[in-house]
Amino acid sequence: MSRKIFSIVAIITIYMFLDGIGVFAGDRFTDNSDGTVTDHELGLMWSQTDNQGNISWKEANQWIKYTFPDTLEKRYDDWRLPTLKELQSLYVNDKDYKGYKANCSQRVKIVSIIRLTCGWVWTSEKKSITARLYNFNRGYHYTERMVRKRGYRVLPVRDLK
Repeated sequence: MSRKIFSIVAIITIYMFLDGIGVFAGDRFTDNSDGTVTDHELGLMWSQTDNQGNISWKEANQWIKYTFPDTLEKRYDDWRLPTLKELQSLYVNDKDYKGYKANCSQRVKIVSIIRLTCGWVWTSEKKSITARLYNFNRGYHYTERMVRKRGYRVLPVRDLK
């Protein structure tokens, strides 16, 4: 009988140890300590902050291509605008999570490792003269003319290879 109990205790101990390792290894985001965040779930690298000012969709593309890479210690030339689905994955849809107040006085509900100065972020999705924005205050998306910039931000992302 004691051998059976020992086996059960050993199995439970091993399971708890392996489960604990999984918790630590399963963290979705890692702060790279260089202004970027690795998203292990989606295989992406995000900027840890937005561009910190009003920007149109066309200006956002230019900023990502020509300005943003020079703000980081390690240069990557493959930054881009995120898709709607990628941005939606950063929204915290929890009624108990209040988020934080961004510089533009809007409450933002995004994962805490990423900081936005305003909650409207451009996506890569465009059609004719409009492009899609994602609202991190309420978790919805809509289209806007690409030339508009009031409170709109860009959050660069790149694929990990």
